[in-house]
Formats: sequence, C-alpha cells, structure tokens
Amino acid sequence: MEINLKNKTAWVFGGSKGIGQAIAIELANAGANVLLIARGKNDLKKAHDQLSTDLGQKHDFLSIDMANGAELVNKLESYINVSSVDIVINNSGGPGGGLAHSAEIDEYVAAFNQHVLAAQSVAKIALRMMKRNQFGRIINIISTSVKQPINGLGVSNTIRGAVANWSKTLATEVGQFGVTVNNILPGATNTDRLEGLIEKKALQNNCDKDFVAKQMRKNIPVGRFAEPKEIAYMAVFLCSDYASYINGINIPIDGGRTKSL
Repeated sequence: MEINLKNKTAWVFGGSKGIGQAIAIELANAGANVLLIARGKNDLKKAHDQLSTDLGQKHDFLSIDMANGAELVNKLESYINVSSVDIVINNSGGPGGGLAHSAEIDEYVAAFNQHVLAAQSVAKIALRMMKRNQFGRIINIISTSVKQPINGLGVSNTIRGAVANWSKTLATEVGQFGVTVNNILPGATNTDRLEGLIEKKALQNNCDKDFVAKQMRKNIPVGRFAEPKEIAYMAVFLCSDYASYINGINIPIDGGRTKSL
C-alpha cells in the first residue's frame, strides 16, 4: 500500500519538534506540501530544512503562539489567501503536570484557550476551503487520558477530554463534505515532554530519572516507549484516501498500556 499525498497541503501545528515534526516529515515523504507552525523560528527553520522536496513539494513555516488567539487567526487568514489547506494536524504542547483539585482557574483557562479554542479557530478557517474542495482531514494529537485519566495530569486530562468531544461533534457535522475528523492518542512517547514529566516525577519522589522511566515502562505491555515516527505513520494513513471511511474515532497508540477498549 503506497500513500500518495502529492498536491495536498498540510498545516502541522507544533511541527518543529517531537511528534509534530515526525508527522511533518512523513507527510512530506508522502508528497504533501507542509506548513510548519510553532513558536520558535530557529527550530522551525531546522525542521523545515529536513522536509523532503523530492516530488517538487513546497514547504513553509509560520511562527505563531497558539496561546495568542488573535495572532493565530490573523496569520492563518493572511496565509490561506495565498495558499491552501487540505490537512490540519492539531498538536499543541500539553498542559503541565499537577493535581486537578489544586490547579488554579487560570491554568484551566489558558489550557482551554490553547487547545479547544485554538482548534476551533483553525477549523473555521480551514473548513471553508475543505468544504469547497469536498476533501479534508483534521487530526488531533491528544492523549490516552481521553480513555483513562493519567495520575498527576489533572488539567491535561480535563482539556484533552474537551478536545476529544469537540472533535467527535465536529466529525458528525462535516463528514457530509468529505472531511474526516479523528483523534490519535499517543501513550508515553520519546519526546521532550515525556523527558520533562519524568524529571518532575523523579524530583518529587527524590529518586533517579532512570528508575522512574523503568517503572513507567513496566506498565507498558510491549516494554518500551513509543518513537514519534510510530505516531506519524498513523497520522499519514488517516490523511490518505485509504482512511476516507474512518471518522470520529479515538486511536490509542500506546503499546497496550490503556486498560479500556
């Protein structure tokens, strides 16, 4: 099975590092034009230079702070006037760790703005073109906490659940236009975020990082963390014509860790 995304344009949020960068690389390998979106211009430039142009793809990048709703809308509105969009990968960095009951209201508001409201703003812009073209793919990179809350990630668990239900609702509304909306739920994946969570847990428990990582791997049936490219492979499949009848679902990629179906 060969996936061909030539002449498709993908907007990849959080595309300068980790899972987002891995998805951008694989989308480009499949022939797509990729717009990388993140905050850091230096990281964006480095990620941009790693994207394949073997099939004549044209790639670009935009520096945008997802927490700044006005900046997000203004820059994307300007960009879509001179470009196009067929695929949206929502992949904003998750809220920090902490307990739900002790989190400040501002933490919930900031996370809601960065994840739910930002995704809605992007969808409203992208769907105009997707509906006109009768083709679109919106993929949200969320977390297995949608199915099973993760201890110590109170705000993240809450907001990820909100994004998942927003996505399911959207899928029921836009499927008639040839647009599918799906969620990928990564488990523990070798990224800077995972490294940061391990460091924080080690500090809280006054133990070694390697010990924390080893204990985490024990809870994963396959006995290891995921690599970002393993998440990317699923994202590229969902963007293809092969996945045109897959809509409104959550797909865990977690090595079997999540206990629910």
